[in-house]
Amino acid sequence: MKKKSTGERLETFIYGRNSIEHLHRYALVMPYIENKVVLDIASGEGYGSNLMSAHAAFVHGVDIDAQTVAAAQVKYKKDNLRYQVGSATAIPLEDHSVDVVVSYETIEHHDQHQEMINEIKRVLKPEGVLIISTPDKLYYSDKRNFDNEFHIKELYKQEFVDLISPQFKNIQLLTQIYCNGNSIIQPENDPEPFQFFTGDYTWAAPQEIDPLYLVIIASDFSFAPHKRSIFNGEIFTELTWKSLWQSSNTYKVGSFVLKPFKFLKSLVK
Repeated sequence: MKKKSTGERLETFIYGRNSIEHLHRYALVMPYIENKVVLDIASGEGYGSNLMSAHAAFVHGVDIDAQTVAAAQVKYKKDNLRYQVGSATAIPLEDHSVDVVVSYETIEHHDQHQEMINEIKRVLKPEGVLIISTPDKLYYSDKRNFDNEFHIKELYKQEFVDLISPQFKNIQLLTQIYCNGNSIIQPENDPEPFQFFTGDYTWAAPQEIDPLYLVIIASDFSFAPHKRSIFNGEIFTELTWKSLWQSSNTYKVGSFVLKPFKFLKSLVK
């Protein structure tokens, strides 16, 4: 039976824009987590914590849903990876025990924002780094007239900055844009931002693409700022088309017709 997404959590059978955007954020953290102890808050299905465990010394995946944690424990098994139940405002880790905290698309799912940041500061080592993302309410919801039923309290850009900046001496604000299968993350104040154009054989013109997501890197110590990066979503675009084709009636009929021939072929091997 084909799995179905609830729309709340990203699953590894989903191939599309959401997958590309999430994977780009996890790719972004790799230079910051090498041989570090990492906490992934709201680790969900577990794929992100698993990805980071290839570079980190140890990864704690924490999620509030016990069933989701249990599934991740079965699916991803490594000596330097542990999944456990906990919330963003009650993290089950010791004080100052983590080098890097990663929190992607979490804070908008509750309204205890200050409590969450306080908990992050508690578990972070003094020289630790926080990398956190959230939708920009202006572009994600207001301009699109969009209401995400799973979001409790979304933030505007300045609200996001005002939440994080008092807690850390150094922050970098990044924006994330999606364009035709590719994700772009760049500094919010990039002096040479990307220019986008669109058109066909009869016209060509500039195109404005709104950055739906915000990412902040924060620490009390200096860190290497993120310059600009692109996640090539070609693999996921191909997987999306393959998934759509395999779910079509044409493919299903063809598979049914060919099934006896495939069986006969298997007998003569």
